[in-house]
Amino acid sequence: MSDEILDVAVVGAGAMGAATAWHLARAGRSVTVLEQFEPGHVRGASHGASRNFNVAYTEPEYLAWLRDARALWRDLESEAGVPLLETTGIVTHGAGRDLAAATEAIAAGGFDAELLDASAASTRWPGLRFAGPVLHTPGAGRLDADSSVAAFLAGAAASGARVQWRTAVSEVEVHGDDDVRFTVTDAEGRRRVRARRLVCTAGAWTAKTLATVRGVRLPALRVTQEQPAHFRPRDPASVWPGFNHHPDPADPVTSWFRAPVYGMLTPGQGVKAGWHAAGPEVDPDLRSFLADPALTSALVRYAHEWLPGVDATAFREVTCTYTSTVDARFVLDRVGPVVVGAGFSGHGFKFTPVVGRMLAALASR
Repeated sequence: MSDEILDVAVVGAGAMGAATAWHLARAGRSVTVLEQFEPGHVRGASHGASRNFNVAYTEPEYLAWLRDARALWRDLESEAGVPLLETTGIVTHGAGRDLAAATEAIAAGGFDAELLDASAASTRWPGLRFAGPVLHTPGAGRLDADSSVAAFLAGAAASGARVQWRTAVSEVEVHGDDDVRFTVTDAEGRRRVRARRLVCTAGAWTAKTLATVRGVRLPALRVTQEQPAHFRPRDPASVWPGFNHHPDPADPVTSWFRAPVYGMLTPGQGVKAGWHAAGPEVDPDLRSFLADPALTSALVRYAHEWLPGVDATAFREVTCTYTSTVDARFVLDRVGPVVVGAGFSGHGFKFTPVVGRMLAALASR
């Protein structure tokens, strides 16, 4: 057993772990972040240059979180001195969503929202095809994911947090209300470490990391490999909002979709589009990192039919993981000295600074 007793150990330096460390360190807590891979790795869910800051939610709770998240993203930008959240607007369309009801809920939740007809939307955004009403949220936008994670970690370090890379955590055991012990494996070998609090933000590795902890009952967490692609825009100067397209199973025009579609322009890389939560279930330690050909073919068809502003034959795919709960609700909980943040279900990134604040509060009790 190591003689050192850590105050708060954060397992995982992705978005949620980085944000948790940022909040804790700024509040004066002693924080050690333990990440099993190297900086900027591409094995999880937080890498890449773009995420939609989508505000098209109808739940008041999520809309309240989004209001707070917007302010916290701006705080982080100011601290880091780099742009992170760009207001591009997002359009949501498709008969699989009640857009009129969503427009009312979003406006009631404090965000601008307007409902356009297909003709007006097509005139404004010719790179996209619309076949019905379009919900436009002009205050929504795009987050730079890589820069955001780096900014959280840099801010945490500036406030005294330590970040240890290539440091794996296993064999977690609770020995008391302020006593959690675990094995750390790094370049120096294996050793047991003790902490007063452990925050697990290990993404696809959450279930594995907490497998030995008695009393922690996680909901089912399904890990999938997803595969968005960046398509080359026909006009590099064209303006693109973010977009979400919800199919209707009863409509033959969209019934063939593998899932809802999301997308946005990623500067320097192209127009990103992907199926939401359509990928195969995987073990995060045994991923192939190879795209599923059937999903690729369907995505290319989607680009041909619905994205006239891109060359559907010119694209580059990337892979990532989703860790999803059955109802897509997040796991934010504490059992004894162990705090869990998991199950962000492919829509958590926009909430990152708020989730980090919640996890930090749980760890500070």
